[in-house]
Amino acid sequence: MSLFNLTGKTAVVTGSDKGIGKAMAVALAEAGANVIGTSRSGDSGAVQQAVEQTGRSYQHYNVDFSDRDQIYAFTRQLFNDVPRIDVLVNNAGTILRKPATEHPDEYWDQVIQINLTAQFILGRELGKHMIAHGSGKIIFICSLLSFQGGITVTGYTASKSGLAGLVRAFSNEWAAKGIGVNGIAPGYIATDNTSALREDPERNTSILQRIPAARWGTPEDLKGPVQFLAGKGSDYVNGTILFVDGGWMSR
Repeated sequence: MSLFNLTGKTAVVTGSDKGIGKAMAVALAEAGANVIGTSRSGDSGAVQQAVEQTGRSYQHYNVDFSDRDQIYAFTRQLFNDVPRIDVLVNNAGTILRKPATEHPDEYWDQVIQINLTAQFILGRELGKHMIAHGSGKIIFICSLLSFQGGITVTGYTASKSGLAGLVRAFSNEWAAKGIGVNGIAPGYIATDNTSALREDPERNTSILQRIPAARWGTPEDLKGPVQFLAGKGSDYVNGTILFVDGGWMSR
């Protein structure tokens, strides 16, 4: 189990206030890490309580990743407050739905900024920090739409496809420097982002019929994978995107 032990490590999880972000923050704490979380809303009470119940510390920052100035202010404050960051889980994201012919520039700009540009900046800045210390793990939360086209989510698909490229590009440059860069592609997980699909009887049925596991995933299904990619057990895993999808992509 030492391969999964994160005792003494510090992990940053963006978008940690709910859903899979919260589940992964708690998972890292359960493995021994102290956790730094972010959200736009500032509602961190539930995740803070869950992390602290494991005996680990939780520190929260309010960051709007649609605002580039806030991203840089966050990284400056983070490096001022925390001497060493060992794990980054780049999870914060958004989704806006419109058919491609009606998908406005504003939707595109917002989704690309939050889901791709912000993650690039954080990955680059914390990557430099980890390289200076000789080790670290960066985990991007990708998507099945890093590999598929989706429906009515043009900007989201483009952003998540870009994340898959970032995983490979960063990994190619940083693996030899002791930095593990990988991704997780969740399948259809029951969160706020998928509520519209679950509430649509036709889409919900078609999705469930394709999933070999015959169920929607839960945020807790991400806990084991993130512990693995954050720990020593994944030291020779580089540039990989791990599907956590109930077998969706095997179809």
